[in-house]
Amino acid sequence: MNNFITGLDIGSQSVKVVVGEVSRGEMLRVIEVLKFPSAGMRKGVVQDVSDVTQALSPAIAAMKKIGKSANENIFLGMASSDLKVQQSLGVVAVSRADYEIYQDDVNRAIQSAQAVNLAPNRVVLHSIVREYIVDGVRDIRDPLEMTGNRLEVSSLIIDAFGPAVKNLTKCVEILGGSVGGIILGPLANARAVLSKNQRELGVLVVDIGFGKTSMCVYEEGKLLHAAVFPVGSGHATNDLAIGLKVPMETAEIVKLSFGSAIARSVAVREGIELAKIDGRSRGTVQRKFIAEIIEVRLAEIFELINNELKYIGKSAKLPGGIVIVGGGAKLPGIVDLAKQELKLSAQIGIPETHGFDLGNPEIGVKLEDPEFTCALGLVLSGYDKSTASHTVQFPMKGLLRKVFRYFAP
Repeated sequence: MNNFITGLDIGSQSVKVVVGEVSRGEMLRVIEVLKFPSAGMRKGVVQDVSDVTQALSPAIAAMKKIGKSANENIFLGMASSDLKVQQSLGVVAVSRADYEIYQDDVNRAIQSAQAVNLAPNRVVLHSIVREYIVDGVRDIRDPLEMTGNRLEVSSLIIDAFGPAVKNLTKCVEILGGSVGGIILGPLANARAVLSKNQRELGVLVVDIGFGKTSMCVYEEGKLLHAAVFPVGSGHATNDLAIGLKVPMETAEIVKLSFGSAIARSVAVREGIELAKIDGRSRGTVQRKFIAEIIEVRLAEIFELINNELKYIGKSAKLPGGIVIVGGGAKLPGIVDLAKQELKLSAQIGIPETHGFDLGNPEIGVKLEDPEFTCALGLVLSGYDKSTASHTVQFPMKGLLRKVFRYFAP
């Protein structure tokens, strides 16, 4: 029997769904990519449980049509601006007389690093091991079978506001869905688009959504930092609606169809007749005026991102550059503006498709839309979690351990 893994990215403007199927051979195949209108979400947080539930209803119904269990293993993306990232160090003494490090020593060290003080209304989303340290020797990725007296684990602890997490899961469970896990949105994006080489060089992933923007930074294969800002491309839409005196829906069409993130790239005399877009609107507006509004808003977002890079000492110091995803990545000129504002190379994120199959060519075309990056990353993260749970480690030595690892499912 095949198992399903579903990624559910609930945004302020749309709900994105990616469904993966895992066969008996443990191969992941993406079989469906869907999008529905959203409601009740604001800046990554549930504002109205009833509205969100109603918006999710067609998405859950579509999952059930795909397969009876497609709604029983849903991985949710979480990205609210109240998330906190802190470093933690766990320290244990190696327990055996021969000082060889076994899995139980590693587990104790990881648990020690997770023992951080949190407010009663905070919950840990992720505890990510950055490196192991054996007797003062740093940057060890796998300490098993090494010898030493002291084992340390350097971890990043990411926590979020507990009620926000509960409200998100509640909306899914009301409709009969089952949540398999909650994953920080920036980490899901990174899982979908980053290569191993980019993670090693040093890279920034930026997800520009409608109501929020998130980022994460990797270097030497490790997560360095993550952050979420309560501003997104929707703020440019709001300004356009006010400046052009048109409805939000019309302003969004104008933004995506005629806008640009670089105002100087637009001809001064080029105009747009609003009546051709929306029969209720009148007048002609200059494209340059539209671009100026968009550029100002996006420049503010990149300034927030650069402030975070300065905080961790990585401003203009990431050889892998910037990878931009999310609905805002579809704005013309966004790559050039990112280069200008952050002084780094930039590109639109394209999914790393090795490691899974596509159900058909149409699926591949849909996944090239940067709006689906998070939902795809949620599926891949869920797949990683399911395959990791099948790996059991025992205190074996030498050849026996290697034989077990080779034949382990």
